[in-house]
Amino acid sequence: MTSLKTQADNENERVAKAAGVVGAATFVSRIFGFIRDVVIAWFFGAGLSSDAFFVAFRIPNLLRRLFAEGSLSVAFIPVFTETIANQGKDDAFEMARSAVRLLSVLLVFIAIAGILLSPLIIRIIAPGFTDSPEKLSITIFLTRIMFPYIFFIGMVALSMGILNVLGHFAAPALAPVFLNLSIIGSVFLLSSHMKNPVISLAVGVVIGGVLQLALQIPFLIQKGFYFWQKAKLFHPGLKKIGLLMVPMIFGAAVYQINILVGTLLASLLPEGSVSYLYYADRLVQFPLGIFAIATATAVLPSISRQAAKKDLDAVRDTFSYAMKLVFFITIPAMVGLIVLREPIVALLFKRGAFDEKSTSLTAYALLYYSIGLWAFSAVRIVVSTFYALQDTKTPVRTAIISVCANFIFGIILMGPLGHGGLALATSLASILNLGLLLRALRIKLGMLGLKTIMASANKAILCSGFMGAAVWATSLFIIPSTEGSLGGLFLGLAGSITIGFASYGLFSLLLKSRELKEVLAIARKGVGKA
Repeated sequence: MTSLKTQADNENERVAKAAGVVGAATFVSRIFGFIRDVVIAWFFGAGLSSDAFFVAFRIPNLLRRLFAEGSLSVAFIPVFTETIANQGKDDAFEMARSAVRLLSVLLVFIAIAGILLSPLIIRIIAPGFTDSPEKLSITIFLTRIMFPYIFFIGMVALSMGILNVLGHFAAPALAPVFLNLSIIGSVFLLSSHMKNPVISLAVGVVIGGVLQLALQIPFLIQKGFYFWQKAKLFHPGLKKIGLLMVPMIFGAAVYQINILVGTLLASLLPEGSVSYLYYADRLVQFPLGIFAIATATAVLPSISRQAAKKDLDAVRDTFSYAMKLVFFITIPAMVGLIVLREPIVALLFKRGAFDEKSTSLTAYALLYYSIGLWAFSAVRIVVSTFYALQDTKTPVRTAIISVCANFIFGIILMGPLGHGGLALATSLASILNLGLLLRALRIKLGMLGLKTIMASANKAILCSGFMGAAVWATSLFIIPSTEGSLGGLFLGLAGSITIGFASYGLFSLLLKSRELKEVLAIARKGVGKA
């Protein structure tokens, strides 16, 4: 029993270390992502050009989630891990090289098809744009420029799967920094030379894809993986990856699909609605990426190892550990975003073409997205657990229900609530998806430790309630109106957030929350490794 507990503790330690590294790298990436969005808001505001870019960027971004990060790396990791455990590293590396060759061919065909079919794709995902020939034309042109991005990001996703199994998490997590830097640089260096300045954003996306892939290559070589070594075009292990990947293409990226559904419906609303939803989603992605996605990324290789050994007790223990950590972080983050939504949006985006109206309407969308933050995050962990167990069918079934529910909720709520109703629909659909997934996982694995997870979550809810009250009271005195100076907004927000961290930590300490200690340990590991 002691040996089993030690093994579980070691695996949790591994998860914590990996989550710390990914979280720290993702934090850096998100900071540059915000700078990127500030630059876009400053130059293009929330109107025709920004709507066109965000719709066009949704397509390669969705393909990245569906085909690359959303399914390829998630399908690849369990099979690669199993091959290393059963056949050895040499055979696993040969399979990976075969995957590189086959994937390269497939991605080239997808990019070419996307370029040719861009007019049809845009008319399907943004039907409201057909009323404006100018907006439709520029959106199609931007989409064609950006479609090659899917080739580079697909190869990055495969590299991520290889490196994560081999214990390296930093380079894949830092890759988006190069995308953000490329887009920022393109705006400042290229926009003034373009007939339509928004084209510079699309060029920056493609350059960023090249840089992201270039970052992975030295680390792959360092781990002993050489692209140029001999390998078959088709390795037997690829069939298993393909069989896992087909349903994953839909199941792993349900959040992104729901966002795309929101974009489709938002194209029918007044101009700027697509942009308001985009900027609000970016703010929700900050805590989602730094901790939830980081934890899910760290959990997948660990649970895959445990599943390969048929150690279901260890799977349940690691799952419970990850869920507690995610709820401990995302519940207070949800409350903080709700309470401070307007000053946060004003501080980050209110300048240049992004005016007071844009600030208010983006904060309105942020309110409804924030309600579902805890569910968005928890779904990541549950889906990773299913995929580590090589069960791809269950997440697909729940994803189909979730997407249908999101569409129905969106149609119902967009009338009375406008674009805010679309954000709320996404949150409600994710909550439904989480409930269905947990029910199915309990049937599959038996007791999941849901009582202890709920006890931990209830403590987080109670502490977050006290924290929210403290932050709200503080903000009344130290945060100026959104029309105030940026310096005043920054200092007021910094003070309010500091009070939030301190009060949440204090209340968690008083309630003897074990997760406080775990999160502090993860933060130390992330900072130390970075």
